[in-house]
Amino acid sequence: MATSVVMPALEMAQETGRLVAWRKHEGEAVSKGELLMDVETDKAVVEVEAEADGVLAGVRAREGDVITVGQTIAWIVAPGEPVPVEDRPPRGGRQAVEPAPKADRPSAPAAAPGAAAERALMSPRARRLAAERGIDLSDVRGSGPGGAVLATDVVTSGAAPAEDPGDTWRVMAERVTASWTTVPQFFVARDVDADALVDWRKRLAAEAEVTAEITYTDLLVALVARSLRRHPRLNARWIDGTIRHHDEINIGVATAVERGLVVPVLHGADRLPLRELAARRQALVERARAGRLRPADLVGGTFTISNLGMYHVHAFTAIVNAPQAAILAVGRIADRVVAHEGRPAVRPQMSVTLSCDHRVVDGARAAAFLADLASAIEHPESVLIGA
Repeated sequence: MATSVVMPALEMAQETGRLVAWRKHEGEAVSKGELLMDVETDKAVVEVEAEADGVLAGVRAREGDVITVGQTIAWIVAPGEPVPVEDRPPRGGRQAVEPAPKADRPSAPAAAPGAAAERALMSPRARRLAAERGIDLSDVRGSGPGGAVLATDVVTSGAAPAEDPGDTWRVMAERVTASWTTVPQFFVARDVDADALVDWRKRLAAEAEVTAEITYTDLLVALVARSLRRHPRLNARWIDGTIRHHDEINIGVATAVERGLVVPVLHGADRLPLRELAARRQALVERARAGRLRPADLVGGTFTISNLGMYHVHAFTAIVNAPQAAILAVGRIADRVVAHEGRPAVRPQMSVTLSCDHRVVDGARAAAFLADLASAIEHPESVLIGA
């Protein structure tokens, strides 16, 4: 039975994806799980796998095309099987539409006059972009189903300079703006004695089987993940007006790449042995910087860590990665003169700041989590022995 190949939805609020490259040619045999194509989303380039065995046929999208999520762009058929005539919606229930227009292609016909007056057929992102740029949507031709205006229509309209639909920086700006203006955020911070953490990392580096590739970020991910077990509200999300709890603890690690910022996710971080966690994080960072993240690398995050210590930043405040409930901002470890056992002493200190969505977390819960995390950082052996 033929299987349709559609432009996948790889992240929340995604409307389109750009086909970067086909990994298979039309008429070539493919196996389930084999790399089929590279797709660029707002965040990164991801590798998409084939969902069935067969032969790639009926390819209707070219490399570089910007395609609406859910549109069928090819088929995987059995040898000798004809390409189906598509007379039903593709998987996901979305109607197939033509690829979003590029600047050098004619725009799709406008919506019917009755609909154009109110522009009821438009995506939320298109409406937001138009408002930010002062664009009259009645002047924008829609390329979506029924003439609906998509964000790409706003971007490619003559009313504003065209931008690359894969402009990661622009989309990052839109998302942090949305989070900052719609999420009621508050912040709690504290300085933590990092002497034991520094010693623990040195001990790991000195062991024959473990090298210095276990970073402070790896240690923090492990400590945060295990602390979240006792504070499930910090591991929740705010979605559709309700708090959604999660059985898994999936830590996103904010990673700077050439085109902006991505947040690859370490799934089940609280269950991973430390060495495996470090290896997975390193592999995620390498794929992110190479623009080769897979769909699973970007989804399912329940808590985010942003560490700028390697850039010699002492302390900072991060914006909540909505719909997650919280994000932890981590500064550098630096020697400071502090009171220790009743006397002034020079000790390595780390500043951590927790940003929270007040709809999910209150100050007391945030403070309790930060207290447990500080204790774990000051006594890592009590948490990480055997990890």
